[in-house]
Amino acid sequence: MSDEIENWFDRAGPRSEELCRVDELVMAAAPGIDRQLVPMGSTAMLGYGLMPYKPKSARQATMWPLIALAAQKRHLSLYVCAVVDGSYLAEQRAQRLGKVSCGKSCIRFPSLDVVDADELSAVVRDAVAATAAGDNGYYSAG
Repeated sequence: MSDEIENWFDRAGPRSEELCRVDELVMAAAPGIDRQLVPMGSTAMLGYGLMPYKPKSARQATMWPLIALAAQKRHLSLYVCAVVDGSYLAEQRAQRLGKVSCGKSCIRFPSLDVVDADELSAVVRDAVAATAAGDNGYYSAG
């Protein structure tokens, strides 16, 4: 693990252990995926699998993580930037993920203990597979 990523975990204070658990789940579900810190406002999130993304307001594409992990004040956020068959993968699976709150691409939870880890692993694997196969519509969904 790079020093920069290690420092990111350390700066999370009491959330550090939970972030490490989610990181381990993502890395196990997507072996070999690249991992780096991605700026997010005045802080950073841990991003996995950079891919091109072009928001509607932008003239050109930028690189954005397929999956990203961030610590919020009251919860963790796992962003899964995958649109499969016209809908966001996180939203499609929300009911099967356990006691989570979902937005289009964001899965929010206070602890991995309240999440169906097998289902969350499947979401990560499916996002990676859809992207590798060229079936991730997130690029054009922005």
